[in-house]
Amino acid sequence: MIPYSTQSISAADVKAVERSLRSGWLTQGPALEKFEKAIAKKVGAKFAVAFNSGTAALHAAYFAAGIGKGDEVIVPSLTFAATANAALYLGAKPVFADCDKEYGTMSVAGARKKITKKTKAIVPVDYAGRPADLNEFRALAKKYKLVFIEDAAQSLGATYRGKSVGTQADMTMFSFHPVKSITTGEGGVIVTNNEKYAKAMRMFRSHGIVKDPKMFVRKNHGAWYQEMQELGFNYRMPEMCAALGESQLKRLDSFITKRRAAAKRYQKLLSRIPNLILPPVERSCEKSAWHLYPVRLAPKIAHKRDEVFAKMREAGIGVQVHHVPVHTHLFYEKLGYKKGICPITEAFVASEISIPLFPAITQKQQQYIADTLKRMLISYEKKS
Repeated sequence: MIPYSTQSISAADVKAVERSLRSGWLTQGPALEKFEKAIAKKVGAKFAVAFNSGTAALHAAYFAAGIGKGDEVIVPSLTFAATANAALYLGAKPVFADCDKEYGTMSVAGARKKITKKTKAIVPVDYAGRPADLNEFRALAKKYKLVFIEDAAQSLGATYRGKSVGTQADMTMFSFHPVKSITTGEGGVIVTNNEKYAKAMRMFRSHGIVKDPKMFVRKNHGAWYQEMQELGFNYRMPEMCAALGESQLKRLDSFITKRRAAAKRYQKLLSRIPNLILPPVERSCEKSAWHLYPVRLAPKIAHKRDEVFAKMREAGIGVQVHHVPVHTHLFYEKLGYKKGICPITEAFVASEISIPLFPAITQKQQQYIADTLKRMLISYEKKS
């Protein structure tokens, strides 16, 4: 089976993890700080705070933003559930905005319509590795005095208007799940230029406890003293994960170059297949990280999506669908969200199939994928 994506682990990565295991530190040691500094430097941010998952990172960012009960957070429905779930964790309400019908990223106009007096933050997602309209979202956040949090889980290594993704928002989250640009096994990070946010997140990831005497509310205690100031969580990233991430980061540029080359090959291989809609080519203002290569079936055969999906899997091609629209999940249905509130997203996903894309994919594999897909869609064309 050709996977839709997979990690790339080198001998150097294995050695980095081994050194960490032999260092005497398994948690809260020097590898974490080294990794955080490397990530911050790579994207051009002042601070980076790493966590044991991207979900934990989002939770911490929402906490640092002051999101709480009664607040609303505007998120896209075309995303993984965590983007919305993190608002629920804090008692806030996710408000879903529709996506752009071509790019899949959250619509600026759609998000603007959702803003109310209760809106606290706006959280666009870089769908498939393509940056959202970050300048427009930043202007929108500034106009309405919202916290701008970018869910860049899929876009580490992307650029927007000549700058690395990671400094355009108040806080930006990257994920290190195995299928992402780099991996730490599981993990995530928030990068920010705001020191207040960084301090709040570091406290949040460690039970809400601080150990720095300068941060104590209660003064004049012994060296043993530590102070729990907020209700936090144990969201710390282990040392071996940080060591793996710091090693992987050295190959980020290579990974992204290979992903972009594979995406360009797909553009040529698939361009003449009937009833197949390819991802739009990159705009002049952006360079995608190409986390995914999401193709869509034309409207007249979109009802065949699940059939095509099953046949591709039978052919040994590990296709996937990204994502289940969050507002249509059973859990969200129980909360009162209904189908139809994001019609563009629903139509987009109903026709979407993510075909395999990862740094080590071969031209032979891509040719096989293209030939298989072409054969299927031509057969539908003949029947129609």
